[in-house]
Amino acid sequence: MARACSTYARMTDTPLLEDRIAAALTREVMPEVRAFAERLGNHAGALGVVFYGSNLRTGSLEGVLDFYVLLPGAQVERVWPRVSYHEWSCNGVPLRAKVATMALETFRSAAAGERLDTTIWARFVQPSALAWQRDAAAAEGIAAAVAGAARTAARLAVALGPASGTAEDYWRALFRATYAAEFRVEKAGREDSILAVNRAHFDGLLPLALESAGIPFKISGPTLHPQLSTGQRARTLAWWARRRRLGKPYNVLRLLKASTTFEGAARYAAWKIERHTGVPVTITPWRERHPVLAAPGVLWHVWRRKKAGAP
Repeated sequence: MARACSTYARMTDTPLLEDRIAAALTREVMPEVRAFAERLGNHAGALGVVFYGSNLRTGSLEGVLDFYVLLPGAQVERVWPRVSYHEWSCNGVPLRAKVATMALETFRSAAAGERLDTTIWARFVQPSALAWQRDAAAAEGIAAAVAGAARTAARLAVALGPASGTAEDYWRALFRATYAAEFRVEKAGREDSILAVNRAHFDGLLPLALESAGIPFKISGPTLHPQLSTGQRARTLAWWARRRRLGKPYNVLRLLKASTTFEGAARYAAWKIERHTGVPVTITPWRERHPVLAAPGVLWHVWRRKKAGAP
């Protein structure tokens, strides 16, 4: 009989982390999403286009689809990713997308925790799908990068979490910490909802990621016992402390950049305003070129229309 508590041992039918991630990236998405991803990828000369976010989970085409377009070669922008908004009609279905574009190598290094960024690995340890790829080699490189996100997230999760606990205890500790480090407000318990709606994705992921990261642990039923040395924990927490301190300033810098370089920002804002207020906003050439300067006038227009009760 197997011991109740033993060091995790690889079984012959247990997939490697990389195998699991590569399979997960092939998850089914709507044909319209694949068509949109192909359009974006071909236009950008990309290696691949990754689809993520709530629409991936729900299968809905409503709202705004979220894509990462991953490019060959070196990163052009110092502050990345480049964000743009796109509208396209596919088979008569109007689609809207927010698109982040960056070099695959930068994505890989950020997922591996080699950058100061706190968003890539925390986002892509969650479900995503490779909606379009240039070829098999590109798909393999993207899967390897996403596997790096799982390793980075797992290392920090067990450093932040309890001495022993369930996988969910460690993932909760991770998401609480990363949300607190970013310049955005999330509802209390957001980490619980992530785990609840993505249970199948996270089931068994932490042991695979820890093994891939070279972190020993024991398992007793649903309880994990990470075997981190004092030095390993201290180094990981020091790595995290620097990123936590810079998380909000770096996010502000990205927001400031996006306010002046967000391609299609005026159309995106107009769609959001009409969706939430019912007041249509006309996009003039000046508003398209100067969305920040145009914002006060647009908001005044919306306020007057709402006050007058006009649609």
